[in-house]
Amino acid sequence: MAKLKNISTWLLSGFAVAILMTAVVDAIQTKEKTLVPEVVFPPVFSVGENSLAASAAVVWEPESKRVLYAKNGEMQLPLASLTKLMAAEIALSLLSATSTIVISADAVKTEGDSGLMVGDTWQLGELVRFALTVSSNDAVAAVAGSVGDTSFVSRMNARAQELGLSQSYFLDPTGLDLTGSVSGAYGSALDIAKLAGVFYEAYPSYMESTVHLSSLLSTSTAPQGGATATPLFDIPGLIGAKTGYTDLAGGNLVAIFDVGLGRPVVAAVLHSSRDGRFSDMRTLIEAARTAARTGP
Repeated sequence: MAKLKNISTWLLSGFAVAILMTAVVDAIQTKEKTLVPEVVFPPVFSVGENSLAASAAVVWEPESKRVLYAKNGEMQLPLASLTKLMAAEIALSLLSATSTIVISADAVKTEGDSGLMVGDTWQLGELVRFALTVSSNDAVAAVAGSVGDTSFVSRMNARAQELGLSQSYFLDPTGLDLTGSVSGAYGSALDIAKLAGVFYEAYPSYMESTVHLSSLLSTSTAPQGGATATPLFDIPGLIGAKTGYTDLAGGNLVAIFDVGLGRPVVAAVLHSSRDGRFSDMRTLIEAARTAARTGP
């Protein structure tokens, strides 16, 4: 009988210790939760209702695949030269960066003159950097022509489907307006933000070169067009940017920038004005960074 009593006392003591340990662990965890609240970084944010001239805008974080801000983010609109991001994606996936591209007469006839001459030879990598930085239509036309214009555009559309860019389709690799009512490419601000994030992950040096024109080319005879994203160059932490403008599209812009150390996000604005796209982008960048500093 005494032995059973001792066993019962031991079991009760063990049970009491277990309860006490559970209470201690719960208290520690509760304290940790109180001291270190769970915060998703960077947080979502908003901007003033009339702060943007653009009809559509998105801020997207590629790492977490989260929309941090959206204004008509999935509205389908003309893309203009933002199309060149997809053209660059396809060209670099098909050909070596050292492949030789010959500038054709048909390419030079494309709307816009960036100084390319018929018969010039370029390495594909340098031609793509040039096309993205100065938004050269003839450079993109030369690349597409070297592959086959029709098949090149078909590959662009196939890649859009593969990436889940549900509002995007392409009729022309440059994004130029085809008629007074038909654009060469369509997509949403969210699609473009996602595309820019994918392109930057796969080809970071090409995206970065868009804001570093001085290191763009190694050939001394290459034309030196002006970087179209120059109005953003004074923004600290700017990683890359691509502009677009046509009569149908208005002012378009996509940019990648840091909101914290090693935390790049992508912002896209569609259907703003020629100058308004840059002020819109500054508004989004500042709002994103303020949210990252202060928390939700």
